[in-house]
Amino acid sequence: MAIKLDIATYPGNIINNQFVPTPQTRSSINPATGENLFEVPIARKEDLDVAVAGAKTAFKSWSKTPFSERAKLLLDYADAIEANQQELALLLTMEQGKPLSLSNNEIERSLTWLRAFATMELRDEILQDDAEKTVYSTYPALGVCAGIVPWNWPILLGVGKLGPALITGNTFIMKPSPYTPYCNLKLGELAMHVFPPGVVQVLSGNDDLGPWITEHPSIDKIAFTGSTATGKLVAASCAKTLKRYVLELGGNDAAIVCEDVDIDACVPKLAMLSFLNSGQICMLAKRIYVHERIYDTFRDKMVAFTKSTIKTGSGMEEGVVVGPIQNKMYEKVKGLYAQIEKQGWKTALAGSAQDSASGGYFITPAIIDNPPEDSSIVTDEPFGPIVPLLKWSDEIDVIERANASKAGLGASVWSRDVKRAERMARQLEAGSVWVNSHFDVDPKIPFGGHKESGIGMEWGIEGLKHYTNSRSLWVWK
Repeated sequence: MAIKLDIATYPGNIINNQFVPTPQTRSSINPATGENLFEVPIARKEDLDVAVAGAKTAFKSWSKTPFSERAKLLLDYADAIEANQQELALLLTMEQGKPLSLSNNEIERSLTWLRAFATMELRDEILQDDAEKTVYSTYPALGVCAGIVPWNWPILLGVGKLGPALITGNTFIMKPSPYTPYCNLKLGELAMHVFPPGVVQVLSGNDDLGPWITEHPSIDKIAFTGSTATGKLVAASCAKTLKRYVLELGGNDAAIVCEDVDIDACVPKLAMLSFLNSGQICMLAKRIYVHERIYDTFRDKMVAFTKSTIKTGSGMEEGVVVGPIQNKMYEKVKGLYAQIEKQGWKTALAGSAQDSASGGYFITPAIIDNPPEDSSIVTDEPFGPIVPLLKWSDEIDVIERANASKAGLGASVWSRDVKRAERMARQLEAGSVWVNSHFDVDPKIPFGGHKESGIGMEWGIEGLKHYTNSRSLWVWK
């Protein structure tokens, strides 16, 4: 049946396929204007308890539902999202700030992800088979899973947790970011019309809700995307009940550009992959190491491309690439821009924090010209539209510099010599490494972080296994 959303109404959290109002509500803001958006519920602990109880009950039958039926419902859910894409894209731009084209791209990716998960069945693996016995590795579902969703990609990273949980037989509770609750609540509203009660639930809340979820004794797994600092708190909280968790945390991705690249082809890609979504993506290029032989030319062409092509403004405006900073990160990024003069960093492109008359959180891109390696712009993830270019001449040295970060989410090497680039790429300490690209993701390919960029993997068959227990089954004949 056709389901059409009214994006302005939020009658309650989605618990057991019902709208459950709460005594208190709150609103987030439109970061392009500073104006309040719609009122949304603030979940109480008793609301979470009811949701968890419903999820536990639903798990008994959902985990026994045949894979083919779970897959069909996941496809039906993707169809319901697609039927509301226009409304959801507008809502996503209103609450998150990203350009409308990027909002549509996020939703289209989400549909691709859900439809891919619907084809991915975890099957028993035969480990030994002889005249006396057969030994299987089997993958029973964990139970009640919770997804703590970030504000930068709330739809994709919401369904990117929901899909694997459901297709492996778990029930799922989604917690949106307080900064971007609206689309996730609408995803829950659509789920009410597709899945049995208790299979998918969405609870909006304040800062208390996250710890209640991670400490809840009847939640079996947490999938968290967010900062490294918060991820450490999530891990400590999960340890109290020894619940499973997967953490996808901050990054400070290095991109190494070799002297033989086609500069005119490389510059537009790396500029976009530095400033996309206002730099508010953990897997963007955050440190660009350019060989000294081509450094000046590369720098000048990147500055020219950014000036001519990377437009800053409201996500509703045509041609905008850099929308507003989404939330209080604006002050952090402003502070980083203020460090440029204090630290004596040379700018290839100055950038500025705009005091918009409309109240929006707008910051134009900045490119820092070969700062010292120990500068905060190099060592810390800025999560804004600012990127340093750094010179290198020796392969061993640049790989050591790229690996010096505590983060290890992504990295890339750019070169016409693919064998050389692959050899260098294999030495980079990151969960995803690309040659002649950056920030490629696919629902059938696992991704996650090394070092302080995370624990465990999401997506792919490996990611699906994180929503199950590994069980060895010995069958003696």
